[in-house]
Amino acid sequence: MKTRLLLLNVVLMVTICAAGWQLRLSWLAAQERKLAMSRQTVKPLPAPTVTTSKPAGPVSAAAYSEIAQKMLWSHDRNSQVIMDPPKPAAPPKPLPALPAVHGVMDIGDGPIVVMSDKPGARHRGVRPGEKIGEFKLISANNEELVLGWEDRTVKKKLGELIDRGGDSAPGQAQAGAQAAPAAAVAAAPPPAAAPAKAEPGVKLTEGISSCQTNDPSPAGTVVNGMRKVIRQTPFGPSCIWEAVK
Repeated sequence: MKTRLLLLNVVLMVTICAAGWQLRLSWLAAQERKLAMSRQTVKPLPAPTVTTSKPAGPVSAAAYSEIAQKMLWSHDRNSQVIMDPPKPAAPPKPLPALPAVHGVMDIGDGPIVVMSDKPGARHRGVRPGEKIGEFKLISANNEELVLGWEDRTVKKKLGELIDRGGDSAPGQAQAGAQAAPAAAVAAAPPPAAAPAKAEPGVKLTEGISSCQTNDPSPAGTVVNGMRKVIRQTPFGPSCIWEAVK
């Protein structure tokens, strides 16, 4: 029994010694491999070849014009806006009826035109720069008048604006009344005009009135605070009534 135990112990001792020896051999081999690897020189690998693309050309704004001209969310993607055709110009405003003229006089301080808003209306004296109805008298002389209305200028001959409505009606009535007798006998001469009252006529401006036709009063006559004045002008005698100062 003791022999067997001793033999077993010997076997175990041999096994342990063999295992230790084998372990030492493995450790020594590992150390040699490590030393061999540390002594080796590693050859570096060549750098990979890098291929570069074609360099981009300079940026040009014209190359992006198509993109800039196209608009998103549009059916045709076109930035050109179609404008509505212009509206036709409104017709010019019709000119109102021109005022009527009864005469022009100049007593030395500029022309005075006796005018009325329309034929047959009450007339008064108008100087250049004053308004008569819808018109403004710009200038006047013995041949033509220049009137202003809004932004338009109207130039008319004096004969085109003379009010003859007051003289034509009596003449026509008289001609109709004498139509039958004139066929048989000659018309009688017209009766002489009756003298007018010695008083001022139509008020031209503040402090000046016109003289009535056939006024027999002499120059210097004073009536209602007005004095009759007769002046000689290149166009003949001019008669007015002035306020007595």
